[in-house]
Amino acid sequence: MATFLFLPLGEVRAAFAKKEYSRWLKQFRLHGSTAEEPHILLECDSSVLDSIQKHLKLYKIRRKVTITPCPELSLWAVIPGEQPGDASSLPKSAHPALLLTPDPRAEVMGWRLIAKKGANLSEIIPGSQIGDVQDYHRHRYKQGIPEGVKDLPPGVALPLESNLAFMNGISFTKGCYIGQELTARTHHMGVIRKRLLPVSFPEPPPSSGIPAGSDILTESGKRAGKFRAGQGELGIALLRLAHTKEPLCIQLAGDTVRLRASTPQWWPKAAAK
Repeated sequence: MATFLFLPLGEVRAAFAKKEYSRWLKQFRLHGSTAEEPHILLECDSSVLDSIQKHLKLYKIRRKVTITPCPELSLWAVIPGEQPGDASSLPKSAHPALLLTPDPRAEVMGWRLIAKKGANLSEIIPGSQIGDVQDYHRHRYKQGIPEGVKDLPPGVALPLESNLAFMNGISFTKGCYIGQELTARTHHMGVIRKRLLPVSFPEPPPSSGIPAGSDILTESGKRAGKFRAGQGELGIALLRLAHTKEPLCIQLAGDTVRLRASTPQWWPKAAAK
């Protein structure tokens, strides 16, 4: 089985900092450590590194906690070539890897690997091949996995519409947090009319790409949603579920760009109906 490693920007958890009205502020993942000196590695979009540090320091108060970047580390996405989530093909404890753990969002995303910069990856994952970061983004767009501020605009994206409940990103049992009441009520009522879905373009889109926020329309001209981001003929869009099975299009400077939405196979069966 071929395993591909892509370099994108202990226990791992998907996590999101939220703000008022249940919209989120930042997306990140937490990697716990069982070392003698406890520490947590926080994986985030590099474009929001400074703002996340400032946000965390607001809650530090007088605690003896050090918050600092780790430029000496590199982050890799390990995508299996065949059966996602089959950990038997990977070493349980890899050296010089600091951390090798399943991606908490979905099995189809494989594993996350954190190692020292310059580490020999072929020693950590024997038989692996190093891929291109753009291929990594294409893989996650194909699976409908949002990541970073382009897919999840801070202050705009809603957690349930962004499928965080499917990706281990929301707790419905922990204590209070900002936006908990609205999020929990919406979840238990089961009424979610829009979701982020993977989309594909039957014909190559314009070389300039599809602008983020472009309106997606049905054949009759009804608004079906908005395009978020993409890579080549694949992308992700926030769509009204009532229109996902209809022919869809985007109007760009007088041209009509057609696209199709699909439901990811890794979603819970009840959500795919």
